[in-house]
Amino acid sequence: MNNETLLSYFQKHVKEHPDRVAIRHKDYGIWHDVTWAQYGEKVRQVAMGLISLGFKKGECVSIISENRPEWVYADFGIMSAGGVTAGVYATNSPEQCGYVVQNSGSRFYFAENEEQFDKTLKFRKDTPCLEKVIVMEMEGLKRYEDPMLMSFDDLLKLGKEFDAKNPGLFEQRWKEVKPDDLAVLIYTSGTTGPPKGAMLTHSNLLYMSEAMVNVNPVKDGDETLSYLPLCHIFEQLFTVMINVRFKTICNFIESPDTVMDNMKEVSPTVTCGVPRIWEKYASGIMIRMSDATWLKRMIFKAAMGIGMKYASLKLNFKPIPPYLKAAYLAAYVAVFRKLKERLGFDRVRVAYSGAAPISPEVLKFFNAIGLPLVEGYGQTEGTGVTSVSQKGRLKIGKVGRPLPGVEVKIAEDGEILVKGPGIFKGYFKNPEATAETLKDGWLHSGDVGELDADGFLKITDRKKDLIITAGGKNIAPQNIENQLKFSPYINDAVVIGDRKKYLVALIAIDEENVIKYAQDHKIQFGTYGSLTQAPEIKQLIQAEVDRVNKMLAQVEQVKKFSIIPKKLYEEDGEVTPTMKVKRKSINEAYKDIIEKMYKGGME
Repeated sequence: MNNETLLSYFQKHVKEHPDRVAIRHKDYGIWHDVTWAQYGEKVRQVAMGLISLGFKKGECVSIISENRPEWVYADFGIMSAGGVTAGVYATNSPEQCGYVVQNSGSRFYFAENEEQFDKTLKFRKDTPCLEKVIVMEMEGLKRYEDPMLMSFDDLLKLGKEFDAKNPGLFEQRWKEVKPDDLAVLIYTSGTTGPPKGAMLTHSNLLYMSEAMVNVNPVKDGDETLSYLPLCHIFEQLFTVMINVRFKTICNFIESPDTVMDNMKEVSPTVTCGVPRIWEKYASGIMIRMSDATWLKRMIFKAAMGIGMKYASLKLNFKPIPPYLKAAYLAAYVAVFRKLKERLGFDRVRVAYSGAAPISPEVLKFFNAIGLPLVEGYGQTEGTGVTSVSQKGRLKIGKVGRPLPGVEVKIAEDGEILVKGPGIFKGYFKNPEATAETLKDGWLHSGDVGELDADGFLKITDRKKDLIITAGGKNIAPQNIENQLKFSPYINDAVVIGDRKKYLVALIAIDEENVIKYAQDHKIQFGTYGSLTQAPEIKQLIQAEVDRVNKMLAQVEQVKKFSIIPKKLYEEDGEVTPTMKVKRKSINEAYKDIIEKMYKGGME
């Protein structure tokens, strides 16, 4: 890769393709194009604005915002000035925001709006390093006087003026950035404790963009939709790395509430999502079809039967008989093509699921309707991806082969160890945690898995989550939970049973679908809590648990379950910003319910 960085590719596009569209965003119902020249000018102004305020090479700057162009203007501006970007989840509490600012030593903090600025008022007494809060949307703050407050527009103006007085300084700063310099701190979501800042270099980012495209090619001008949190490595891969390395067009959502509408408007060619997104799409399709006319239900059922047979053979590398190919083509033309158009998936060449394990049934479902959904696996500490399935060559239950240049081996205890160009430098200001995770150049993933004869990787579970029953049986709860979550009525499931005689589960219902079921069946309820405790809803979930149990070995079957009487919230410490369940917190919060399920043994 010589001396190349994402910054050198960025500036190359600005120079050679100034009038080509780089990103789009939607305001007041209208999509707006931003060319590479315009993108480059904003980045230049941010960088020079920060430098004029005394920003030094190697320093960190934090950003808290939903997905929008200003996020990447700030990100590339920080990196172009020789700095390091530390993203903060927009849903974080003031205390969590303050932790990232103080841990990273950020003197400058980009905040989206008044809501995010208000959080700084609560934590800044604990962050003596913080000097300026630069706000993107000043609505509600225009008359607010605070020496720490600065508008994003004022920073751009300052940068433009400083650039005019210091010609050549911007080029000097970004060209000084070397591949081994830090580019970003990605803070882990902290399922087991305070988040740790994973240090990723420019070399890490550039390698990952090229390795991913090596497996599933991206075309010049491909379109993506930016909607997952930008401080998460998964979204950074598409919005930052691949966009800049391969000149794709990144479309920013209008708001988190308009993702599905924006997906239909943009109809991206490459897309990604966490398992919960794909599960919601799948359950939404199934629920809508249950409301269709008898004839449409029968046609859809027949088409899905054909699609699932076709996908099962294809995904297991088995020959597809000519009659099934013909039947699938008819099903695609009659049903699946229109369905994909309604969802905004009609142009998708490859779709990715990552950040958490996905149910094999969900993967098979989307491949059955003609959406090439593949699964990837990795950690922030490996720049997001260790292995990924190739479009048209995926094995159900496996997460693909290691990326080019990545080595994977399985330790004696089953832990997955990883080495390669994407491995991080360590945790920021945390040598102890770094030493635990990085040993002799090998990243200790914390996941248990195995490699098959074809080099495909299978993830069994998180090492710390494996259940050993009272009978000494080793059980991976993740597989059981994923099968339960394929139900349109189950949002989350936590399987419990360590050192117990049998397994039980805590179930969080899918509110939207269960409410619809209750309305359709005239089940009375007043609150969310009363809905979860309605006998008819318990019977509904029991049927879903029974369905899954039929596919499991006796020792893996869920013998009892309880529906959690409330939604799981990040602010309650029950899920991470990427909606991963915090098992320890859930077990502690609902220990009385769990004990009740074990009290008296089996009924």
